[in-house]
Amino acid sequence: MKKIKEQTDEQLVRSYIAGNNAAFDALLHRYESKVFTYIAYSVRNEELAQDLFQECFIKIITKLQGGQYTENGKFASWVMRIAHNLIIDYHRQNQTRTEISNDEVEVDLFNNASLAVDENREKEMIDQQLLADVKSLIKLLPESQREVVLMRYYDELSFKEIAEKTGVSINTALGRMRYALINLRRLADKYDVNIAV
Repeated sequence: MKKIKEQTDEQLVRSYIAGNNAAFDALLHRYESKVFTYIAYSVRNEELAQDLFQECFIKIITKLQGGQYTENGKFASWVMRIAHNLIIDYHRQNQTRTEISNDEVEVDLFNNASLAVDENREKEMIDQQLLADVKSLIKLLPESQREVVLMRYYDELSFKEIAEKTGVSINTALGRMRYALINLRRLADKYDVNIAV
């Protein structure tokens, strides 16, 4: 059998899906520079680029494990498309946040009680209940997974920072997050909590 570094992308993908984490490490090493450079060039912010880069590789892990990669000899293109879609999603969300303006109208849209509807209060109550339910589910996760979820979503740490704080590799931190999300979905089904994880 070829040394891991000499294997094709498809061989590494098959090996990783079969349970060989070293194969994923080889894929990560092969593409991390290209993917990070592309993201960093697109967003022009190193910290944001790090976060998007890590999100990209979580998506890659999730899609590979979920059987969503079709082997066609174009793994590099597939990876870059995932990175590209993440960048587009980021810009879309950022644009949406900056488009809301209250300066161009005479009525104060954001502080006018007559324009508010009871649905807003209902949604707020539902959101609060959902948040409480999710916190309860997080408490049921194994310690290592709970730690990564709390650091990522509550402390807003990057996966690099999480890896450093917990003394594991970035790949391990990404893997723990992936399993935490899978377990949260399972727990949500078990306890009939409607979450979009």
